[in-house]
Amino acid sequence: MTTPATPLRIGLVGTGPWARNTQAPALAAHPGVVLSGVWGRRAEAAGELAAAHGTTAYTGDAGLDELFAASDAVAFALPPDVQAPLAARAAAAGCHLLMDKPVATTVEGAREVAEVAERARVASIVFCTLRFAPETADWIAEQGATGGWFTAHAEWIGALWAPGEDSEYAASPWRREKGGLWDVGPHALSVLIPVLGDVTDLTAVRGPAGTHHLVLRHTSGASSTVTLTLAAPVAAAGVGIELRGEHGIAGLPRWDGAVGAFGAAVDALTESVRTGEAHPCDVRFGLRLTELLAEAEAQAGT
Repeated sequence: MTTPATPLRIGLVGTGPWARNTQAPALAAHPGVVLSGVWGRRAEAAGELAAAHGTTAYTGDAGLDELFAASDAVAFALPPDVQAPLAARAAAAGCHLLMDKPVATTVEGAREVAEVAERARVASIVFCTLRFAPETADWIAEQGATGGWFTAHAEWIGALWAPGEDSEYAASPWRREKGGLWDVGPHALSVLIPVLGDVTDLTAVRGPAGTHHLVLRHTSGASSTVTLTLAAPVAAAGVGIELRGEHGIAGLPRWDGAVGAFGAAVDALTESVRTGEAHPCDVRFGLRLTELLAEAEAQAGT
């Protein structure tokens, strides 16, 4: 992790499981930043999370503005369509953005954030785990440099709502409503696009158990397929991405948790702030992901 001369003050907006398990611990432990505060809709939750990490709690609409004023950047751990307008508000206040995927579940919401961030000239990162976990980030860069791929397949098959499963994330209303397409689809696309190029054609159909199947054509000429769901049986669950090309077959390696990956995303934001150079996985990339997922949703129907 990088340690800038002046630590970046990063506030956290959100107090749910993702904030508690990943973002707050990563920010509090990072040597190059200061966790400048935690904002939550419920004062009790904000107070508990802030106290656990030795920082200030904020709540209410005025508290949000106070957190922005006390921060150089803001990290978001909120449902996407709550995140988007608050991120636009933070950018307008001059705060750099560390957003979760997806940026929003509407193209209009994602575009608003991207446009406000551009006007305000703030740096941004969209946290797609595989783009920042060291094991997978290195693999993505290596496969992009290798080239020669003609096809790929990605599958992210989760069992979040299977009987007997007790994940904290299963209670999320937006995940229940939008399913695997929106929750884990960004992960798959965030790997395929930097290796194979942007998507030029997309076809999407629905399958059983909330499954979405995508067929993509990329600017490199390669094609790929993607299978996504969060509602599979436990025995069917698994994650894998495989590339095939003139150099053989390459499979996505395993990665070690989200806290370290989030720390790497903090590094990336810090570097973008320092240099003024946009990161490839910024809010404009988040907008592109939203465009593709919205198109897939429209094609596949409900």
